[in-house]
Amino acid sequence: MIHLNACQIRVRAVSALFLLVALVAPAQVRAQSLPEPDRDKLLNGLTVLFWPRPGDPNVLLKLRIRSGAAFDLAGKGGTMALLGDALFPDPTTREYVADQLGGKLEVTTSYDSIDITISGKAGELERIVELLRGALVTPPLTPENVARVRDARLKQLSERPLTAAEIADQTIAARLFGRFPYAHPATGTVETVRKVDRGDLLLARERFLNADNATVAVIGGVEKARMIRTLRQLLGPWTKSDRSIPATFRQPDPPDARVLIVNQADSSAAEIRLAVKGLTRSDNDAAAALLLARIVSHRWEAASPDARIFARHETHALRGIFVLGASVPAASAAQAVANAQQAIRSLAQNPPTPAELERARNEAPVNVSQRSSEADSLAQWWLDIETFKDSSRSGPAIVSLGDLQRVGNRLFKDVPVATVVVGNYEQLKTSFGKNAELRPDKLDAKTAADSVSPAKKPD
Repeated sequence: MIHLNACQIRVRAVSALFLLVALVAPAQVRAQSLPEPDRDKLLNGLTVLFWPRPGDPNVLLKLRIRSGAAFDLAGKGGTMALLGDALFPDPTTREYVADQLGGKLEVTTSYDSIDITISGKAGELERIVELLRGALVTPPLTPENVARVRDARLKQLSERPLTAAEIADQTIAARLFGRFPYAHPATGTVETVRKVDRGDLLLARERFLNADNATVAVIGGVEKARMIRTLRQLLGPWTKSDRSIPATFRQPDPPDARVLIVNQADSSAAEIRLAVKGLTRSDNDAAAALLLARIVSHRWEAASPDARIFARHETHALRGIFVLGASVPAASAAQAVANAQQAIRSLAQNPPTPAELERARNEAPVNVSQRSSEADSLAQWWLDIETFKDSSRSGPAIVSLGDLQRVGNRLFKDVPVATVVVGNYEQLKTSFGKNAELRPDKLDAKTAADSVSPAKKPD
C-alpha cells in the first residue's frame, strides 16, 4: 500500500480541482455567454422565444418561417424570395418603422427560411406586432402588389451584371447539384423570376406561411405577460397548416469530372472553383469541416502563391457545399487547379498537424460573446438552434486531429470533384487539353439559370 503525507494529499487535491475547473469552466462560460430564452407556444403552434431586458427602451422581434428557397417551384427560382418581398410590398412601411417606431424592418430569404426582423420602441410593441399580423394573417398578395415586387426584384437582378466570381459561384453550384434546389440562387434570376405569377405566391403562402411552421424571438424591455398577451391577441388568429412539407428532394447525380470552362473572352484572369458536397447544418461534424476549409486553403495557398485563395463550407438543412476558390492569371489556372486537387488529396496522405489545427482554430469565425450582447445576433443564433436542432454540435475548440482526419475522409475520399474555370477559353484550352468542356461566352444570369435543371417540386 502506498502512503501519502499531508503535503502530497494537498498537492493532488489541488491538481484534481484545477483539472475539474478546466473541464467544467468552458461549458459554464458557454452557458453564461449564450443566455437561454423563456419558451412558450401559442395554441396555433407558433413557437415563442423571449429574453426580457428590463430598462431597455427598445424591443426586437425576429420571426422565422422555416421554409425557404429550397421549396421554389420547378423552373421558378425566386418564388420564396418574392413571397418574402410581398409581405411588406409598400416601401413606406419601412420608412414608418424607422421614423415613427425608431427601429428597422428587414425581410431576408435563404434556402432554408424567410426571416422577418422588425424592431422599435418597447412602448410600441402592439403596433409592431400589428404590422406582423398584417403580413402573416392577411398577406397583401393583390395583383398590384405582386406585380410591384416582381418588377422591383427584376430591376435589382438586371441592373448590375454578374461578376466573374459570381458566375463561377453560380456555375459550380449548378455543376455539383444538378436538379437539386441548391443549384439555383436563392434570390432567383431574371429569367426565373419573370415566370413567377400571383398563383405561385398564393400556393406558397398556403403551403408554408403557417403559424406552426414559424418561430418568433422577442428581445427587449417588455414584460412577458404583456408580450404573450399581445402575440395571442394579434397572431393567435394566424392559422396552422394541415400538413407539413419536409425538405426532401431527389439527390443529385455525381458531377461531371471534366473541367468546365465558362468563356469570357475579354478576361485576362481566371476564376477557379472546385467543390464537393458538404455536410448538413445539424451535422455534429460541421465544426470540423469549418476548420478543414481553413487547412485546405492554407495548403493550396502554399503551392499557389500567385493566387487569391479561399475555401468555405456552406451548410444548409440538407447537405451543402464545400468549395475552394481562387482568382489567378489565366496562364496559371491549370497549375492552380492541379494544386487544389493535390491539397484535397493530401488530407488523406498527410493528416492535419497540431500546428495546422491551432491556426485554423484561431481563424474560425466564431464569437459567441458578441452574439449574446447584440439582440439581432442572439435571436439569429437561437433561431438557428431551433431550426437546425444543432444546439449540441461541437464547436471548433474541441475538434481533435482525429475528428479532422475522419471528416476529411467523409468529404473527400473517393468523391468526384466538380471543377469550373471562368476565363478566356483561347488562353485556357491548351493547358487544360481535352479534359475540359466549353460553355458559351459571357455567361449572364439567364445562362446561369439555364445551366440549372429545374428543381423537383416538393411532395
